[in-house]
Amino acid sequence: MVSLSQLMENEVFMAFASYTTIVLSKMMFMSTATAFYRLTRKVFANPEDCAGFGKGENAKKYLRTDDRVERVRRAHLNDLENIVPFLGIGLLYSLSGPDLSTAILHFRLFVGARIYHTIAYLTPLPQPNRILAFFIGYGVTFSMAYRLLKSNLYL
Repeated sequence: MVSLSQLMENEVFMAFASYTTIVLSKMMFMSTATAFYRLTRKVFANPEDCAGFGKGENAKKYLRTDDRVERVRRAHLNDLENIVPFLGIGLLYSLSGPDLSTAILHFRLFVGARIYHTIAYLTPLPQPNRILAFFIGYGVTFSMAYRLLKSNLYL
């Protein structure tokens, strides 16, 4: 069994923890950005959310969609779909004893790709910017999974 102090001495795990903190903070920012756009544009998804802006039929006009809100919301959903697998696979990968420089390259590429993906989504930049960022991040996660299975295969 590994103690917490041993884990804190594992440079790959500490690098993973650092880059994970960055990407999770970015994901938290996206939920705040979605809320900001909903409030400033007075666009709500649920009737109870718009009760402060009126009652009855007057409140219903705030139950609508807005392109900008939807764009931010989709970028946030895309983060959820990509960051969660990175967290699980990255944790296992970081504990499998990979080379530090290779692991840091994986972590940096993933975080950079996710930040760039968000910029490409929200700006919006023309394709293939967003799809390239997506595939870089996806490829990094796949690469870590492959290396993990290749080096520690117990099937």
